[in-house]
Amino acid sequence: MRSFEGQFSDNRPLKRTREEKVRLLAELKETYRTMKPHTSPELRSSIAGRIKELEADLAAPPPPPRERRVPTHQQDQLGGGGPRPPRRPRPPRDF
Repeated sequence: MRSFEGQFSDNRPLKRTREEKVRLLAELKETYRTMKPHTSPELRSSIAGRIKELEADLAAPPPPPRERRVPTHQQDQLGGGGPRPPRRPRPPRDF
Protein backbone atom coordinates (compact mmCIF):
# COMPACT_ATOMS: atom_id res chain seq x y z
CA MET A 1 0.00 0.00 0.00
CA ARG A 2 1.51 3.31 -1.05
CA SER A 3 1.36 6.47 0.97
CA PHE A 4 0.18 9.78 -0.41
CA GLU A 5 2.04 13.06 -0.01
CA GLY A 6 1.84 14.45 3.51
CA GLN A 7 0.78 11.20 5.17
CA PHE A 8 2.09 10.62 8.69
CA SER A 9 3.91 7.48 7.59
CA ASP A 10 6.21 9.57 5.37
CA ASN A 11 9.78 9.64 6.59
CA ARG A 12 9.94 13.17 7.98
CA PRO A 13 10.31 14.63 11.48
CA LEU A 14 7.27 15.45 13.57
CA LYS A 15 6.73 19.08 14.44
CA ARG A 16 6.15 19.48 18.17
CA THR A 17 5.09 22.51 20.12
CA ARG A 18 7.19 23.80 22.99
CA GLU A 19 4.78 22.33 25.56
CA GLU A 20 4.99 18.90 23.90
CA LYS A 21 8.80 19.10 23.96
CA VAL A 22 8.79 19.95 27.68
CA ARG A 23 6.46 17.01 28.37
CA LEU A 24 8.60 14.65 26.27
CA LEU A 25 11.76 15.81 28.04
CA ALA A 26 10.21 15.07 31.45
CA GLU A 27 9.11 11.62 30.27
CA LEU A 28 12.57 10.81 28.89
CA LYS A 29 14.28 11.92 32.10
CA GLU A 30 11.90 9.75 34.11
CA THR A 31 12.55 6.80 31.81
CA TYR A 32 16.31 7.28 32.06
CA ARG A 33 16.14 7.54 35.86
CA THR A 34 14.08 4.35 36.24
CA MET A 35 16.22 2.19 33.94
CA LYS A 36 17.46 -1.07 35.37
CA PRO A 37 21.20 -1.64 35.77
CA HIS A 38 21.20 -4.36 33.12
CA THR A 39 19.75 -2.08 30.42
CA SER A 40 21.89 -2.03 27.28
CA PRO A 41 24.44 0.76 27.00
CA GLU A 42 23.19 1.59 23.49
CA LEU A 43 19.70 2.29 24.79
CA ARG A 44 21.06 4.41 27.64
CA SER A 45 23.23 6.47 25.30
CA SER A 46 20.35 6.86 22.84
CA ILE A 47 18.00 8.24 25.49
CA ALA A 48 20.75 10.43 26.97
CA GLY A 49 21.46 11.86 23.52
CA ARG A 50 17.77 12.58 22.93
CA ILE A 51 17.58 14.33 26.33
CA LYS A 52 20.59 16.53 25.46
CA GLU A 53 19.07 17.31 22.07
CA LEU A 54 15.75 18.36 23.60
CA GLU A 55 17.45 20.43 26.30
CA ALA A 56 19.48 22.28 23.65
CA ASP A 57 16.34 22.83 21.60
CA LEU A 58 14.44 24.23 24.58
CA ALA A 59 17.40 26.42 25.68
CA ALA A 60 17.31 28.25 22.34
CA PRO A 61 14.94 31.22 22.24
CA PRO A 62 11.61 30.48 20.60
CA PRO A 63 11.26 31.72 17.03
CA PRO A 64 9.41 35.00 16.58
CA PRO A 65 5.71 34.62 15.79
CA ARG A 66 4.78 34.68 12.13
CA GLU A 67 2.78 37.53 10.80
CA ARG A 68 -0.87 36.71 10.48
CA ARG A 69 -1.54 36.08 6.85
CA VAL A 70 -4.91 36.20 5.19
CA PRO A 71 -5.54 33.01 3.19
CA THR A 72 -5.64 33.54 -0.57
CA HIS A 73 -9.32 32.63 -0.84
CA GLN A 74 -10.15 35.41 1.62
CA GLN A 75 -7.96 37.96 -0.17
CA ASP A 76 -10.14 37.61 -3.23
CA GLN A 77 -13.26 38.24 -1.17
CA LEU A 78 -11.79 41.25 0.64
CA GLY A 79 -10.14 42.96 -2.30
CA GLY A 80 -12.65 42.28 -5.09
CA GLY A 81 -15.61 44.06 -3.56
CA GLY A 82 -18.15 41.76 -5.14
CA PRO A 83 -18.71 38.21 -6.33
CA ARG A 84 -16.34 36.88 -8.94
CA PRO A 85 -17.67 36.00 -12.36
CA PRO A 86 -17.84 32.28 -13.18
CA ARG A 87 -14.76 30.76 -14.77
CA ARG A 88 -16.62 29.71 -17.88
CA PRO A 89 -20.10 30.51 -19.04
CA ARG A 90 -22.68 27.82 -18.47
CA PRO A 91 -25.23 26.85 -21.08
CA PRO A 92 -28.84 27.68 -20.18
CA ARG A 93 -30.84 24.89 -18.54
CA ASP A 94 -33.93 23.44 -20.13
CA PHE A 95 -36.52 22.24 -17.66
